[in-house]
Amino acid sequence: MKKFFKTKGVTLSAKAYFVDALSYMALGLFSSLLIGLIIKTVGQQLHIPSFVEMGQFAMDSKIVGAAIGVAVAYSLKAPPLVLFSAVFAGAFGGSLGGPVGSYVAALLATEFGKLIYRVTKVDIIIVPLVVVLVGYYVGTFVGIPINNFMVSLGSLVNWATEQHPFVMSIIVATIMGFSLTAPISSAAIAFMLGLDGLAAGAAVIGCSAQMIGFASISYRENGISGLIAQGLGTSMLQIGNIVKNPLILVPPTLAGIVTAPIAVGIFRMTNNEAGAGMGTSGLVGQFMAFETMGFSTTTLLMVLVFHILLPASISLLCFYFMQQKGWIRKGDLLLSYE
Repeated sequence: MKKFFKTKGVTLSAKAYFVDALSYMALGLFSSLLIGLIIKTVGQQLHIPSFVEMGQFAMDSKIVGAAIGVAVAYSLKAPPLVLFSAVFAGAFGGSLGGPVGSYVAALLATEFGKLIYRVTKVDIIIVPLVVVLVGYYVGTFVGIPINNFMVSLGSLVNWATEQHPFVMSIIVATIMGFSLTAPISSAAIAFMLGLDGLAAGAAVIGCSAQMIGFASISYRENGISGLIAQGLGTSMLQIGNIVKNPLILVPPTLAGIVTAPIAVGIFRMTNNEAGAGMGTSGLVGQFMAFETMGFSTTTLLMVLVFHILLPASISLLCFYFMQQKGWIRKGDLLLSYE
């Protein structure tokens, strides 16, 4: 059996499924949802209707799912027929279970497609059929539990919003930050709960800390392109590295835990549901801060300090300490795609 799997390129490898595939999943997300968000934000700020329409289309759940499906299939070195059919698996999985649903549906559909590839003389029919069927049933199967998990996570965030501002800010910032970096939609949680006010302010700081934190601590390894991709795109690009060394999550998470209570508890920074789950992605969180708090020199300074400068500083200090202890090593934060 192992020999058969090997001849079909099915490795049954944890690295292939939880490092490589997740890393490419992040690229699929960046190439659809995140770039769409940036285009849409530019269009809204500069009043360019075509940019808004373009961005909204790229952010559609089925488009995002399809991009993730192709990205996952590509990471698994799928043959052409399997690769193209993975568009459906990712799109359908995403329509029910978001990015995680796309990932699971595309991964299993791709591996089944590779197993059946070149087994019969009618590949043109059998291979897409198998990939589509597996993608549909896996997407249906995982969609419900993923949705239930999102509801439970939302309930936890909702409970946190009812606590003292100090406690609330730490819990909300941490959960929303994790949701943004992990293959979970922090934006979906924010919209589902209608986060606003101080809770949304804490959420955007938690998300910003993840993005700015990873962008700053990985600058030496990824350069300016990595800085921009993570700082304005998504910290999820680090998901493959997080699987290999979860400790790299500590610096940006600590930055959010420290920054949120100060910004929310003392300076009363607020936001809204549109910006709460976005962090610095496309600068949506920052534009929404100006919208809810009003644009002024004071607001601009607070955004610069609490969304960017303080999270970067805390992340770097923590990173250097952990590096000296040997808990984070050279190469742990490198974004590399073959």
